[in-house]
Amino acid sequence: GEDKGAPNALLPDGSVSRRVDVIGISCYSSDDLHSWRREGLALAGQQAGYLAPENVCERPKVIYSAATGKYVMWFHCDRGDYTLASAGCAVADRPEGPFTLIRVLPPNRRDCRDMTLFEDPVSGGAYLIHSGDWNKTLYLSELDASRTEFTGKCVAILPEQEREAPAMCYQDGMYYLFTSGCTGWAPNPALYAASPRLDGVFRLIDNPCQGPRFRTTFDGQSACIFRDGERHYLLLDHWQPTHLRDSGYSILPLEIQNGALQVTWRDEF
Repeated sequence: GEDKGAPNALLPDGSVSRRVDVIGISCYSSDDLHSWRREGLALAGQQAGYLAPENVCERPKVIYSAATGKYVMWFHCDRGDYTLASAGCAVADRPEGPFTLIRVLPPNRRDCRDMTLFEDPVSGGAYLIHSGDWNKTLYLSELDASRTEFTGKCVAILPEQEREAPAMCYQDGMYYLFTSGCTGWAPNPALYAASPRLDGVFRLIDNPCQGPRFRTTFDGQSACIFRDGERHYLLLDHWQPTHLRDSGYSILPLEIQNGALQVTWRDEF
């Protein structure tokens, strides 16, 4: 996750901004999803270049390449004014790093902002799913076996729907895509989409959240979906925009029955 362990930067008029200088990407580990141990900085910020303090390093995701034996991190890499809109790629020998930045580029010449990684259990292929066209359309860009290069295959999903914060999973012949609306720092109702084909038409269905504050995704935003054993879990960011180092996460189990996705708030599970 993004290391926000510093005070929010101040604007020229002395007011508090909604950003923290780039520190890097932290790594945490857990044996039970309850107790977490900090493993340190997996990717450290730099004094100059793409990881300089004034830039943007967001939405990190890590995948393993069996072809190279390397762990590969992709993240949203940008300028402070969000005009670079690119994806950064870094590699490491261990999941906790240290990672080395190897390239920054717009995937398939399309802009990249909120993004996630997805490994297809059916084909074994891997994909970068990213918001493009100034967040108007989500794109699915295929990665090669090294997970560091694009094959050139790129598919638009949810065109002109203005969705961000994508998170995907697969179960029983169906792909499910969890997304957020584009309302800045204000939480909004999540929506999920489904398709029997990864490169097919995804149909927006409904808000899958149930429980207190379900209309604001429990005051959170989707970060990723991961699998532990036979169960999928949704990781939510809970942003505190003017005090970003006080932000946190919640982890909630997903229920998928008869093609319908549901996530219910639980204080503990």
